[in-house]
Amino acid sequence: MPIKVPDSIPAKKILTAENVFVMDESVAFHQDIRALKILILNLMPDKQVTEVQILRLLGNTPLQIDVKFLRMESRASKHTSEEYLSAFYNVFSEVRGMRFDGMIITGAPVEQMEFESVTYWRELTEIMAWTDANVTSTFHICWGAQAGLYYHYGIPKLPLGRKRSGVFSHTVNKPGVKLLCGFDDVFWAPHSRHTEVRREDVEKVPGLEILSESTEAGVYIAASTDGKRVFVTGHSEYDPLTLRNEYFRDLAKDPSVLAPENYFPGDDPAKEPKVLWRAHANLLYGNWLNYYVYQETPYQL
Repeated sequence: MPIKVPDSIPAKKILTAENVFVMDESVAFHQDIRALKILILNLMPDKQVTEVQILRLLGNTPLQIDVKFLRMESRASKHTSEEYLSAFYNVFSEVRGMRFDGMIITGAPVEQMEFESVTYWRELTEIMAWTDANVTSTFHICWGAQAGLYYHYGIPKLPLGRKRSGVFSHTVNKPGVKLLCGFDDVFWAPHSRHTEVRREDVEKVPGLEILSESTEAGVYIAASTDGKRVFVTGHSEYDPLTLRNEYFRDLAKDPSVLAPENYFPGDDPAKEPKVLWRAHANLLYGNWLNYYVYQETPYQL
């Protein structure tokens, strides 16, 4: 089933070429169906890339999705034009009075800063507080997951000795949890971060469960037992070459940067990476939409 997006958003052309069913507003207007309303708070610098990555996964389900994009009003974007943002994005003051079936909060390249030092931290905390009464389930990614765990539960993020970059194997901690329905016992997922949350800090919080983790990468998926908050510390949405592009960007700044682990064949950056995480990524987003959003949200928002 399709995802509904603004008529002229560039992501539509890319996704259509990949056989992802994308329906524009003019067609959706004539359908007598209540699409799931999903709000995506995009904190990444290159917003168009992140749009495609997330919409690709949302579009691979049998549910019709009505997507609205949100940006921070308290910080001007350096990498995306104001014209583009005005055309395709809302600010919080424009959606505050609405309700949504689901919300996604992306990562952001600010993880080495203290949360309170991030220029839009106050606005972000207002949004996270608002989700409690206005969103059925919120899916947090990477720094967005760390920010959510810190704001809602006081769980700190701690610095790593070096950047954790690569594709790592993970295990399923809670086989009966619907979010992990259909997962293999061991599966792969990308990580790209300088900080982490510790297992012992998550385990101290009543009503919060670690659903999946990695011996190498640590806690991967945690969630509240009621399904209202899902925290994913990795980047299952990444494209095949995202880690490669990040590596060469970082290498240009620091020649000592190590290549992503378990990513390049034979650890040779000259070789084309193989995707090991696509099936898991589709399952993760599909399960979240089906079990934590569609089957939980009221028909009348």
